[in-house]
Amino acid sequence: MSAPPSDTMSFPGHLIKFAAFDVTSQVFHITKYSFAIVNLKPLLPGHILVSPLRVKPSLADLTKDEISDLFNTVTRIERTLKRVYKAEAFNVAVQDGEAAGQSVPHVHCHVIPRTKGDPGEGDKVHEWLEGEEGNVGKHQKEAAKRAAEWAKDEERRPRSKEDMDKEARWLREEIEKDELDPKAAAKDAGIDEDDQALRYMEKYH
Repeated sequence: MSAPPSDTMSFPGHLIKFAAFDVTSQVFHITKYSFAIVNLKPLLPGHILVSPLRVKPSLADLTKDEISDLFNTVTRIERTLKRVYKAEAFNVAVQDGEAAGQSVPHVHCHVIPRTKGDPGEGDKVHEWLEGEEGNVGKHQKEAAKRAAEWAKDEERRPRSKEDMDKEARWLREEIEKDELDPKAAAKDAGIDEDDQALRYMEKYH
């Protein structure tokens, strides 16, 4: 496999940047062009982010290979999240530019597992993404500064580094299980053996 594009580092053992932020310890999956991280303040359990390794603010700045890999990575991770979080559906969102609510100038795709009756029912998840709850940039900046006001946020306190490291290790292990035994993973996720998704998993993963 050839080296990733410029502006990137390999994993593990090197720095992974989400815009200006060091998120190396939050990374649980990496490909030639993309990486996935656990979220500092998830909107719902299992809410993760997928980004290109190159720090670029807009989808239009990415190559065709990067765009393809970004969304292939999203679908690959969805399969694992569906299994481990018993998800019935997903919110998948890209805020492509500041006017669209992007708070970090680095392309990122929100992947949020959903179940019927969860706290994000209706349009709440979309409202959260557009509001302070979804302001990833603010959360990362406050984490770097150890902002005191976080203690006031009883509902969605930022998680500790230890908690995020633990979740990242767990998800990394679960994705590896899916890639090593796609049939077992598909069965756990409720995918029929004849399903096209399973055939794709066996062929490419």
